[in-house]
Amino acid sequence: MDLTYWLDWANLLLRWAHVIVAIAWIGSSFYFVFLDSSLVKPTAPDLQAKGVDGELWAVHGGGFYNPQKYLVAPKTLPEHLHWFFWESYSTWLTGFALFAVLYLFNAETFLMDRNVFAWGAPWQAVTAALAFLVVFWLLYDGICRWLGEKDGKVGGDLKVGIAVLVFVVVASWLACQLFAGRAAFLLVGAMLATAMSANVFFWIIPGQKTVIAQMKAGQPVQAIHGQRAKQRSVHNTYFTLPVLIAMLSNHYGWLYQGAWNWVVLEVLMLAGALIRHSFVARHKALVNGTRQPWEYAAVGTALLLGLAVALKPAPRPAAPAAAAAAPVTYAEVKAVLEQRCNVCHNAVVAQKNVALHTPELVRQHAQAVYQQAVVLRLMPQNNATQITEAERDLIARWFKAGAPGP
Repeated sequence: MDLTYWLDWANLLLRWAHVIVAIAWIGSSFYFVFLDSSLVKPTAPDLQAKGVDGELWAVHGGGFYNPQKYLVAPKTLPEHLHWFFWESYSTWLTGFALFAVLYLFNAETFLMDRNVFAWGAPWQAVTAALAFLVVFWLLYDGICRWLGEKDGKVGGDLKVGIAVLVFVVVASWLACQLFAGRAAFLLVGAMLATAMSANVFFWIIPGQKTVIAQMKAGQPVQAIHGQRAKQRSVHNTYFTLPVLIAMLSNHYGWLYQGAWNWVVLEVLMLAGALIRHSFVARHKALVNGTRQPWEYAAVGTALLLGLAVALKPAPRPAAPAAAAAAPVTYAEVKAVLEQRCNVCHNAVVAQKNVALHTPELVRQHAQAVYQQAVVLRLMPQNNATQITEAERDLIARWFKAGAPGP
């Protein structure tokens, strides 16, 4: 009981820290993608002489800003140079710690679902989950280098994009065949987020350091370092919305409980990527004075609406009038709770500080029971105790009637 309590505190604080640093990372990523897409060629001779390739004038917070970008690198290094990497590292470290506390330390409860895959032992599922993070990064990185680099230059965006998309689809399908639906969705998000942070750690920051070292040594600056960093930064911005929806969707049981849950996840992530592309393309269109391509966002939105319609529960046969009108007694609800819920919510084990072994406690937690078991369909976890639709309906009618006691 004490360990569960402190793990809940760790969960809360790590989740809070993770959201804070993720906001900082995503915010800076979105800003620099906007900046790159909004730069215009300078006309001032002094800027051209300094090697400025693009500039932007902006107003914010009562002041004017004039960011400038140098192609490859400036001729001389400034004394103070700001780096953007701690936001990425902090996001990954807090996210991994949260994943470990919630899923790896509770593998039998949250990571494994023996109705999906019969793991022999929790350590096997934990090892496989960690392998997803490592193997995806290695193969994704290989795709970028094998298909995207040739003769010392970075390109092949379409080939790389298609290969990465196919790989993500396969990885999502495999995750949903091995792990509990909720864990599979989160693991796919963590897999993409790991690649994002690894892009920063292995390529973007080292490439920038190499450029600086070459400048200080008086050597020619190799353009491939900037090209590679730009490629991985662009990938990161397209991964962002798919990662966010994968992380958030695991809180909604009706998304990941079906047999085709991997398709649901892919549609959600594809919609996010299309909507993100719409905004990236819009920045460029505004600078070039061309038509703003809202059709990508429209397709992404249509996918979400279509998914909402496809997942709509089928209408259930109406209960006989006499049964529907009959009030649900506490004894009926108590029988369901004892069979489906009390294994984790009792006087000895009170998961999430919720116990349901007395009438007073059942009344106290009635709204939580209704929300988790009926509305969100998150409980029982992975439906380990095989609660039926009729029993969920019984709880709903009991709660809507005022949750009467014995």
